[in-house]
Amino acid sequence: MSGTLYIIGTPIGNLEDITLRQLRILGEVDFIAAEDTRVTRKLLSHYKIHTPTMSYHEHSGHTVAQQIVQRILEGQSCGVVTDAGMPCISDPGEPLVQLCQAQGISITVVPGPSAVISALAISGQHTARFTFEGFLSVNRNQRMVHLEQLRQETRTMVFYEAPHKLCRTLRDLEAVFGGEREISLCRELTKLHEEVYRATLSQVVAFYENTPPKGEFVLVVAGCVPEKASEISVDTAVQLVQDRVACGEKLTTACKEIAAQTGISKRELYAQMQSHEKAEN
Repeated sequence: MSGTLYIIGTPIGNLEDITLRQLRILGEVDFIAAEDTRVTRKLLSHYKIHTPTMSYHEHSGHTVAQQIVQRILEGQSCGVVTDAGMPCISDPGEPLVQLCQAQGISITVVPGPSAVISALAISGQHTARFTFEGFLSVNRNQRMVHLEQLRQETRTMVFYEAPHKLCRTLRDLEAVFGGEREISLCRELTKLHEEVYRATLSQVVAFYENTPPKGEFVLVVAGCVPEKASEISVDTAVQLVQDRVACGEKLTTACKEIAAQTGISKRELYAQMQSHEKAEN
């Protein structure tokens, strides 16, 4: 009988952000596939866990993934972890999961902290609808094509960025989205020097040109507000709310988001929706 692949979240900075279940599974699996075994070993040592580890990262290739799958097929259980947060999101764990699914291997998630969700929660930006864009390409042409595709994106956008590339990325964001677009830079989440700097793109570009960035960043960028929002009719705005509610969004949240996009008051949208419901009944 084949074993199980466990997708195990780990702390994104503070070692106390770990669950009892994560600790138990990390100690029970036969081996751990880690992005960087040195980083993972620090976590395991802190909690006196002695499970063997093996290296599995973006440069490991298909052969290493196949070796992991073979060990699981032979009955061993494997925990896959990243250096910080949930594995398999913008992470080499993704193809491993796909290989295991193709082989009919049991896959279980052991959830933990996520930098994306943590940054959204603390950003002060709209959070009901968002898009995760990960790391932008180091190739400028590819990077600019990516950003151009997001020029009219109305959802909040989340990016990851390393400190040595931050200024370049901020300048590109400003060039495409405009200097007045709001952004929240979430730095060193859950760590001692955690901070959120919310400002316009032009303000953060000016700030970091004179202040060397330090630490890992999550960039939470406000979505695009249509330039002619004031010309949208109440009926059209109500239809937008109805569309969101039909997709499962809460009425109050939908009214708040559409009000922010159109300039029509949340109270009016809510009242219109209540009137429509009464008329239908």
